[in-house]
Amino acid sequence: MNLTQDMHRIEHWADAHHPVWVDFVRMALGIFLFVKGVMFIQDTEALQSIMRNSQFQWVSLGIAHYVAFVHLVGGLLIAMGLITRVAILFQLPILLGAVLFINPQRGFYSENTELWSSIIVLLLLVFFLVWGSGRLSIDHLIRKPQKDWLY
Repeated sequence: MNLTQDMHRIEHWADAHHPVWVDFVRMALGIFLFVKGVMFIQDTEALQSIMRNSQFQWVSLGIAHYVAFVHLVGGLLIAMGLITRVAILFQLPILLGAVLFINPQRGFYSENTELWSSIIVLLLLVFFLVWGSGRLSIDHLIRKPQKDWLY
C-alpha cells in the first residue's frame, strides 16, 4: 500500500470518529507546552548549569534555543490546530530526550512529576500525530470551509 493512501485513510477515519472533547485536550496540551516554553526561558539558572556541564557549549546553547522556540511556537500551533502534525513532529525529539535522558536521572519515583508529565505529554503528542487536529481547529476550517463546521 501507498503511505499517502494509508495516511489519508487514517485521517478520514479520525475525522469521522473525533469527539469534540478531544479537541479541548489538544488545546490544553498546546497551552501546557507553551507555558513550559515560557518556564524554560525564565529558568536562566538551569540554562546556565546546562551550559557549564556541557562539553559542547555551542551545541547546548542551540538545543536550549530550539527547545524554547519549539515549545512556544509549537504549543501555540497545537492549541490553535494549525499545522498540528508538523508542530508535533518538532516536539517529539524534545519529549523523547526528556523521557529517555533528562528525567530518568532523577529516578522513577512518584515524586518525579517531571518524568510522569513528560511521559503523558509524549503519549498525547503521539496520539494527536495519528488522530489529527479535529473539528475545532484552523486545519479543519482550511480543509472544509463550511458554515456548520461543528457538526
